[in-house]
Amino acid sequence: MLEITSIKNGFVLDHIRAGVGVKIFKYLKLEDGESEVALIINANSMKNGRKDIIKIENATEIDFTVLALLSPGITINEIKNEVRVRKIKPSLPKQVKGIINCDNPRCITNDEKYLEHVFDLVNEDNGSYKCQYCDTIINLSEV
Repeated sequence: MLEITSIKNGFVLDHIRAGVGVKIFKYLKLEDGESEVALIINANSMKNGRKDIIKIENATEIDFTVLALLSPGITINEIKNEVRVRKIKPSLPKQVKGIINCDNPRCITNDEKYLEHVFDLVNEDNGSYKCQYCDTIINLSEV
């Protein structure tokens, strides 16, 4: 049986959509840091069947907004002295700049590389964002 012990101080990123843990690991650049990290892929989940989990020892800050984009439903547990001191369920940001790219080949952001991709949240329930330049709708589940 696989056993991953608890952490003393840091963060536990839980309820990550199965298969997205590696993306979050790379986005947070956890391979470059000093922290000990456990990446658990395809763990059993009573709620969703399967999930990923990331445990980060001695981390002090995390960009919660991006985590909600990568895996809606994620929970972030802050741990101090082996006790959860805070549980965060980040919500989707109202606007996203420079993280999502527009997949419309006719969008000006694909021709004019200096323009930053900007999207506005149009439906929080399904994670839909609209490009400010061409009105293309992107669902986070498709990213």
